[in-house]
Formats: sequence, structure tokens, C-alpha cells
Amino acid sequence: MARLNGPTWKVSRRLSFSILETGQELKRRNYPPGQHGQSRRPKISEYGIQLREKQRIRHMYGLNERQFFNTYLKAVKMQGVTGQNLLFTLESRLDNVVYRMNLARTRRGARQLVNHGHILVDGKKTDIPSFIVKPGSTIEVKDRAKKMASIADALEASVSTVDYVTMDKETKKGQYVRLPERSELNQEINEALVVEFYSR
Repeated sequence: MARLNGPTWKVSRRLSFSILETGQELKRRNYPPGQHGQSRRPKISEYGIQLREKQRIRHMYGLNERQFFNTYLKAVKMQGVTGQNLLFTLESRLDNVVYRMNLARTRRGARQLVNHGHILVDGKKTDIPSFIVKPGSTIEVKDRAKKMASIADALEASVSTVDYVTMDKETKKGQYVRLPERSELNQEINEALVVEFYSR
């Protein structure tokens, strides 16, 4: 099982992008990490811009390079716009759906919930974070995990929800209603640059 460990805030600063989608990482220091972070502003090539965009999306969803590239290959084979298909597939991952339902504060936390077998998909235990959830599927927390403090804290702290998932905080049960629309996803990223990067 692949995991991305390390300081998320440093990665966010290096990429000039909020991986957690909260903006907290860049509030105090909106420049790259390191002693030369404030003074060194190198000009980025076209390749560098494409690479940075790929890294932004990859780190935001918590995938390693192989996982991300395999997801891209799936998106290429789908009908429609490849870049949008990539984002929609990433949004349909079980760990991301759990995160969107506010059952965890971060995608890392959601991935851990799934890995530890606390999540049911349509009544069946599913402990694979990369599992692709189909629209209409029901996601719920197992009975023995419903009293977990981390889940309760995440639900209490949730300030925003997305329209393509529903969540009942009392029963800790929700549904992945539909695929998201592009306008509902992060507007700071440009998925077309990722397609250009892999199409070189």
C-alpha cells in the first residue's frame, strides 16, 4: 500500500497551492520553504508549469506517481474531456467521497478510516481507498465505529458540503448522489496542463 508522508504545509508552499483546500498553509508564509524562499523567484518553463500543476492535483488527492498516472490512463479511455474525466475519477475515489461527506478533516484521515475497515459501501465493508464509488451508492460508518471521537469532531467542524453528496450526521450515513460538475471543483487548478504534460 502506498502512502504519502511528510509535511503537507511545506509542499503547499513549494507549489504555491493549498493542498488542503483551506488556504491555511499559505496565510503566514506564501513563499517557498527554505532560507532562499523569499529571495529566489526563478522563471518557470512551460514544462515546469505543467509539472507543477500535475503535482498540485496529485498531492491534493494524496496519490503517488504511479497511482496518478494509472488514473490518467483510465480517464483517457473514457468518453468526454480527458482532464475533467481525470478530476471526476479522483473525486469518485472512496477516500475522497468519505472526506467530502465530512467524516474526516483531511483526505489522509479519510484514507485511514477506509484502510481500517470503518466504512461500508452499499452495506459491504470496503477497505480500499482507491475504490471507485458509483453514483447512487450509499456510504456509511460501521456501527462499532460510529462513536469514534475523530468522526464526531470532523462532523462538528464541517463548515461546507458539496451538492453531489448527502450526509446524515445522526446516522452517519450518506450517498454519493452524482458525478460532480467542473464548476463545483477547485477553480485554482488547470487540469488541461496535466493532459499536456502526459501528452508530450
